[in-house]
Amino acid sequence: MSQPLVKDIIHNMVAAAIERARAEGVLQLEAAPNIEIERPSNPSHGDFATNLPLQLARATRINPVKLAEMVVERIPGADELERVETSPPGFVNFYLSDSWIQQQVEAIRQAGPEFGNVDAGRGQRVMVEFVSVNPTGPVHVGHARGAVLGSTLANTLRAAGYDVTREYYVNDSGNQMDAFYRSVYARYRQGLGQDAEMPANAYVGDYVKEIAQELIDSAGDRFLPEKRAGLPAGLRAGLDEEQAIKEIGGLAREKIIEVIREDLIQIGVEFENWFTESSLFQNQEYEQAMDLLRRGNYLSERDGATWFNSNLPGGSPGGSSGGSNEGEDRDSVVVRSTGEPTYFASDIAYHYNKFLKRGFQRVIDIWGADHQGHVSRMKAAVSAMGVDADALTILISQLVTLKRGSETVRASKRTGEFVTLRELVDDVGLDACRFFFLARAASTHMEFDLELAKKESSENPVYYVQYAHARNHSILNLAHERGIDWSSGDVALLTDPNELNLIRTMIRLPELVEQAARALEPHHLPHYALELATAFHGFYENCRVISANPEDAEVTLARLKLVEAAQVVFRRCLGLMGMSAPEHM
Repeated sequence: MSQPLVKDIIHNMVAAAIERARAEGVLQLEAAPNIEIERPSNPSHGDFATNLPLQLARATRINPVKLAEMVVERIPGADELERVETSPPGFVNFYLSDSWIQQQVEAIRQAGPEFGNVDAGRGQRVMVEFVSVNPTGPVHVGHARGAVLGSTLANTLRAAGYDVTREYYVNDSGNQMDAFYRSVYARYRQGLGQDAEMPANAYVGDYVKEIAQELIDSAGDRFLPEKRAGLPAGLRAGLDEEQAIKEIGGLAREKIIEVIREDLIQIGVEFENWFTESSLFQNQEYEQAMDLLRRGNYLSERDGATWFNSNLPGGSPGGSSGGSNEGEDRDSVVVRSTGEPTYFASDIAYHYNKFLKRGFQRVIDIWGADHQGHVSRMKAAVSAMGVDADALTILISQLVTLKRGSETVRASKRTGEFVTLRELVDDVGLDACRFFFLARAASTHMEFDLELAKKESSENPVYYVQYAHARNHSILNLAHERGIDWSSGDVALLTDPNELNLIRTMIRLPELVEQAARALEPHHLPHYALELATAFHGFYENCRVISANPEDAEVTLARLKLVEAAQVVFRRCLGLMGMSAPEHM
């Protein structure tokens, strides 16, 4: 079970102090104020601070320094705090007590693999849908960033107390899939020595030829219409070229989905559910979603097509003030004049399924940069279906540039086309892929330095963090070899500034999990991992853990407890990022 955050304990102390001052009549406030507790950038200003007196100064007409003193006077003593002080122009600074900090070593050891868990989500059902590339080819580097972001976010949300489902949406309908099926069929015929032109918008990668050859190896020429002509009438009925394309396309789709599944496993990404777009039509959920919008007058007919009206007089589901939908008409078409649904229509039906059929309380979609313009329309459509638009969050994963030193890597050496995820993992490894993709906020463009990712030095942040854990393991392993039992160690002996700094860094993990889950920003994890590694390296270099001096025996036991607790935190942090915790480097 998760423990309350010290940040929340301090928040409650300040809230109680404000209520006490109101009850005493020395503070005139109509309602309880919003209290923010933050970590000061300057450690000399305490472990935590609040600027609440500055916020209340105008409303109360009281000098903020005086207000700060009023708050401090009404905060009772607590085991967590050494002292509480005011500082101009109106801050209240909180300093954690060394004894409480030392005891957190025992708390971390006791929590073990569950250290870092918080209950911010309170079991709320959340879907995280990510990657979801069309099954027309293998996953490439551009998709990999969203894959790592989504899986780490799901891990973090689970640690924060949410009930999380990770889902891959298989876009197996539409023009792109048709072009892929026809491309495979053309390569299939060519592989059998026949003349066959590639279709318009063909997929021409080597992988298409490979799939076609696999089909030839397993099925021979049975998909050729002329071969079917010799079959008995009962077997050849309806098996013309279009039927052959449909059948061969279905087999090709399943092969690509399996390739995608295997590629994602290579980077540590798995899903609870693979949901197909085609099922929305098979289960009539597309029609149900369109009927719901039609009953709400959110659909209109124009120029032979059906349009979603994202802006309506009297209030827009997307939050607009109404008026023309011009400029969004192209993207707001849900049914083309040909009668074919657009991708937007499928997405509406998919979110109908997510919210209204499966009952997710919150949905987080992670899309590529090319879908940025689709966000507002999707939220408008969700609102039109009677769902709070804030229940849908869409994160945009920006582009990735691969660099090898100063050189930009533009294509795969093997195929001359895009660099696949599998090639990237083979080149730099799973851990480097995950750490580097996580190290920047999803909303920013990033450069991935392949040379840096493979360096075995402190220049490489992945090596630096994992080396700290390997050091950690070697210390505990040495203690085991020498038969040292540190279970009786007294953590009150951990008084060195390097020891206390390491513990202070360690106990920030639960707070970080809550912050990353609430803000949907898992990129804070790799930065924290670097801070943790720096604190551990500083401790290692300045505090001998296993000493041969008998006079240091008690300190050795206490420090081994600290190292054991640090191992817990390293493994949990690396685990949340989907990375390994190597014991040797």
